[in-house]
Amino acid sequence: MSQANSPKDRLWRKICTEALIEISLLAENWKLILAGLVFQYIHGLAAHGVHYLHRPGPTLQDTGFFLLPELGQNKFYISETLFTFIFCSFLLWTFHPFVFQNKRIYTVLIWCRIFAYLVASQSLRIVTFYSTQLPGPSYHCHEGSKLARLPPPESVLEVVLINFPQGVVYGCGDLIFSSHMIFTLVFVRTYQKFGTRRCIKQFAWLLAVIQSLLIIASRKHYTVDIVVAWYTVNLVAFFLDGKLPELPDRSSGATAPPLLPLSTRNKDGKNKEEHQKLLNGNSLATTS
Repeated sequence: MSQANSPKDRLWRKICTEALIEISLLAENWKLILAGLVFQYIHGLAAHGVHYLHRPGPTLQDTGFFLLPELGQNKFYISETLFTFIFCSFLLWTFHPFVFQNKRIYTVLIWCRIFAYLVASQSLRIVTFYSTQLPGPSYHCHEGSKLARLPPPESVLEVVLINFPQGVVYGCGDLIFSSHMIFTLVFVRTYQKFGTRRCIKQFAWLLAVIQSLLIIASRKHYTVDIVVAWYTVNLVAFFLDGKLPELPDRSSGATAPPLLPLSTRNKDGKNKEEHQKLLNGNSLATTS
């Protein structure tokens, strides 16, 4: 085996070829990606804002609290650990086309769709938790906690910066419906639709159920927050799937799709030729 054809060199060529394709896609869809990222901040700002309206009170009667034993403050981290695992695992999967030969998605295009799911679900969430403020069941939202009530902000900067990171971790009032379940269900549904391994799909849904139960057992949310998240996110995704264009399938043996399925603008012949070269280069890299 020559030095030029070593596994390390082939991997590097594959990464470079994929990067060229993704950069071209990003150049066309950067506004969608940027809008999705900006809305994550807007959602965080809205969640922080409703904390100023929160008034602690007795914990509401809840079926999930009755059925599930309370984990307690010393095990408060368990649900966050599982969520971090789900988030990081999905994030790594969306970048697998840079490394693996068997690929079905484009990283940029899959994140355009993910942000569409997230923005729609989070918009509904903002409207919901501002409509009615419930007393938070979490430990730091109980009467007597310093974090249960926020004093009026001393400056605009305090609001804009969302009192990071404490304002993000120890929020109160943004209950219906669970933000953690929005991310979890969007990720699981996306892998269900575009993933390839059946066992991972089944395991992902199991993790989503476990995550739901852990959030309730941790008393971070009422059961209604979880139930509403399950049917809202799934209905939002079902609706958007019927409106958004189908993503190109990069599975082995599939014909080369248009590089920019989300763009309807016509490009000049030079750009089309460059895009085709990128696709041809990617096909050669996967067959080498």
